Order: sequence, then structure tokens, then C-alpha cells
Amino acid sequence: MTNTVRRWRLLVGCAAVTAAAFGGPLGVPVAMGDPLLPTPPSPYGPAAQPAAQPAAVPVTPPLPAAPRPAAPGPAPTPAAGAPAAVPGPAGGGAPNALVPATSGTLRDYFAAKQVQLEPQQASGFTAFNITLPMPAGWSHVPDPNVPDAFAVIADRRSGSLYTPNAQVVVYRLVGQFDPKEAITHGFVDSQQLMAWQTTNASLADFNGFPSSIIEGTYRDADMTLNTSRRHVIVPTPDSAYLVSLTVTTGAGRAVGNAPATDAIVNGFSVSSRGAEQPVSTQLPAAPHGPAAPAPAQPRAGHAG
Repeated sequence: MTNTVRRWRLLVGCAAVTAAAFGGPLGVPVAMGDPLLPTPPSPYGPAAQPAAQPAAVPVTPPLPAAPRPAAPGPAPTPAAGAPAAVPGPAGGGAPNALVPATSGTLRDYFAAKQVQLEPQQASGFTAFNITLPMPAGWSHVPDPNVPDAFAVIADRRSGSLYTPNAQVVVYRLVGQFDPKEAITHGFVDSQQLMAWQTTNASLADFNGFPSSIIEGTYRDADMTLNTSRRHVIVPTPDSAYLVSLTVTTGAGRAVGNAPATDAIVNGFSVSSRGAEQPVSTQLPAAPHGPAAPAPAQPRAGHAG
């Protein structure tokens, strides 16, 4: 009897378990399945929202704007056209650029070309105009130290050991030569002076004529001198001429003498005669009254 009761209890228990097992899927899915099923979709749902954040990716489209640096890229295209224009002026200036000769003075050049130099005198000269300014206190001086002198003026009252002076020499050139080639030798005579130091030099035309000008200092015995030398080649219908101006002063008095020497260098000119009256060296009237004796005679100067 006892065993029977126990068996019934077991059967009832099993039945209850079985019922719970069968009933569980019906009721449990609501209680148990509900929390489990919504849980998976909820993580996917919020994950999908950040996925929408790729809308931030449009930020990269502005990056294509970075190619704006490439905008200068089109600039090269005009640059490509520019070179076409650049060579024009550059090519035009190159042929006119003169290269200074490194050896051979003007005299050496003319000798090599068998060109004769005929010295000219100011009196009766009519080939073209030459203007040589004379500063106050300066005067004409005869100077045997200047061979073939066309005109020599000096400040004989300067009181310096070396007398400031300006010399003009003119030669008629007889023979065939290239004026542009010849003038490239215009620096050499100055550069051969003792302890020469250049302060300025140019091969630019002077009033339309081939010309060279060089300025600097050099040593003469125990003196340092400051000088400016210009050579001008003047073609004329029947010949050509070489005009040389040399202005020299003691280096120690260069600043004090600057107003006078600058007036000569900047006021000196050479021009074609044209329809003007016969040419001569145009100089102010020499000052009246005795001039003080010069402490030193101007040094000789001539074309290289």
C-alpha cells in the first residue's frame, strides 16, 4: 500500500512536471521569451542608428576642395604662354649686352686692327659738339704731361698735394673696326694702374654712342688717387673719333672736391653737330686774375 502511494506520488509529480513542461512553452514564452527576444533586436537597433552616422562622411567631400591648391595648376598654362613672351625681351637684350674685355687696351685693339689714331686740336674742331664744364675756381692749363691734349682744366688753387684736373683727348680713327667690339676694351687701361680698385663701371651708350666709363682708385708713387675715365666712340659720315675724358683728384680730398668733379663728369657731353654752328669745346670763360701756383702738375692721361 505504501509503495502504491509512493508510485502515485511519483506519477503525480511526473504529471505535474510534464504539465509544466507542456504548459511552460505556452506561458513561459511570454515571460521568458519576451525578455530574451527583445534583447537581441535592441542592440541591433541602436547599432543601426550609429550606422546612420556615416552621414558624417559628407565631411570628406570638402576634402576634394583641397584640390584648390591644384587651382594654381591652371596657372602653369598661362605660364606656358608667358615663356613665349619672355624669350622675346630676353632675346632682345642679350645681343645688346656687351662683355668687358679682360685684356688689351683700346690702343692695343686699334693697333691689332691697323687703325691709325690721329690727335685732334680744340681749335677749329668741327666734326661734332664737345661740352666740358668748368667749375668755379678751375681754369685752362697748358700741360705737357698730357700727350695729345685736346683740353685740360685744373683747380690750381685747391691747396692739395695733387692738383684736381680734367683732361680731354680726341683722336680721329682711320681704319675699319667694330665700335661695339672696340669699346669693350675701355676698362683695361684703368685696370692696369697700380693697386687699381673699381668703384663703378658701365658699358652703356653715352648720348647714343658706344661708350665705357670706369671709376675707382689707384696708387701713384706715395699718393692714392680717385679717378673717373670715360671713352666715347663717335661715328661721323666720313670717319670715326675716340673721345676720352679723365677726371682725377687726390683720394684724401675726393669728398671736398666732389661738387666740382661731379659737375664735370655729369655735365660732360658729346653730340652730333647736325645743323648747329661749327663745333668747339664749350667752356665757361676762364676766371680773371692771377691763379695761385699749382702744388703739383696734373698727371698725364690718354686713351688706353
